Amino acid sequence: MEQTFIMIKPDGVQRGLVGEIIGRFEKKGFTLKGLKLLTVERSFAEKHYEDLSSKPFFGGLVEYIISGPVCAMIWEGKKVVTTGRKIIGATNPAESAPGTIRGDYAIDIGRNVIHGSDSVESATKEIGLWFPEGPVNWQSSVHHWVYE
Repeated sequence: MEQTFIMIKPDGVQRGLVGEIIGRFEKKGFTLKGLKLLTVERSFAEKHYEDLSSKPFFGGLVEYIISGPVCAMIWEGKKVVTTGRKIIGATNPAESAPGTIRGDYAIDIGRNVIHGSDSVESATKEIGLWFPEGPVNWQSSVHHWVYE
């Protein structure tokens, strides 16, 4: 099974969207394998977004992520990275379809509620950074009702 890293950003936490977002992934049939509510240190945020460090919006992005608590998660399931990105919607909420998280709950790109890994490789890297202890090893009792 594939794993992905999902983070509800400070605006999503402050707006009380954690339960709604977790529910969308659970209802799809994905399994929660890790969950943390934490405030991010600047150096950690810079490391998470290091691939964007040359972009002009890097400083603002780091300030935003450290501005309040985030909810970091590991989700597992078949094609969870690409399907998770579809559930989340386009980075720019104005381009996100209704029914996606960003399409339903975001207006500005700078307050787009959620982060999701964009590839299996980035998911592996992000999970290793945010969850050095690794995922919780368990299987849902409804697993056989979701997967053939």
